[in-house]
Amino acid sequence: MKRNGLAWVIVAGTACLLYSAVSFADEERLVGAEERQALIDGFHRTGLSTTPGDAMLLRILAESRNAQRGVEVGSESGYGAINMGIAFERTDGHLYTLEIDPELVKACRENIAKAGLEKTVTCIEGDALKILGELEGEFDFVFLDAVKKDYFKYFKLLEPKLKTGAVVVADNVIQSAEAMKDYLDYVRSNPDYETVIVRASDEKADGMSITYKVK
Repeated sequence: MKRNGLAWVIVAGTACLLYSAVSFADEERLVGAEERQALIDGFHRTGLSTTPGDAMLLRILAESRNAQRGVEVGSESGYGAINMGIAFERTDGHLYTLEIDPELVKACRENIAKAGLEKTVTCIEGDALKILGELEGEFDFVFLDAVKKDYFKYFKLLEPKLKTGAVVVADNVIQSAEAMKDYLDYVRSNPDYETVIVRASDEKADGMSITYKVK
């Protein structure tokens, strides 16, 4: 009787493990490529969100750079972070995205979780001007999309951490060119950097600067 009872416990335990494995597999499947794309296509974007064209350019830049450690300044609700996160997942890298608004931080984390990118993207709450200097290690990819007049401050905090070959993308550099003049003047005139301004989105009359750290 005791043997039968023990056998039943073993069988039941095995069944539970198998059920858990199947459930986990189903959960992984729910954030597969098609489901993830559906999330992106149906994402509730606001006027502050990265546009689809810009988000795709960021993804391509990060993946083609084989970026390993990236930082985004200005998460909003995570649309850009999810798109870049897909690239970092493919490169086995990690993206840190910074947001000062607690409600947006909550939304960003929830959306990252829905996309199944929690292991690849970390949303940090707080003031970027305080956080950037505390981040350890080097970075090879940066996206600036927060307070325009502070772009140069963000960049100077990150500059000592930038690897040779790092790519720095800054948004809204046409319409807000005057507000970030110090930043644009610096990356355009410094021989350590090469910079170009591009328009990847028909959705807005604006553009992004792409800066490459030569040395």
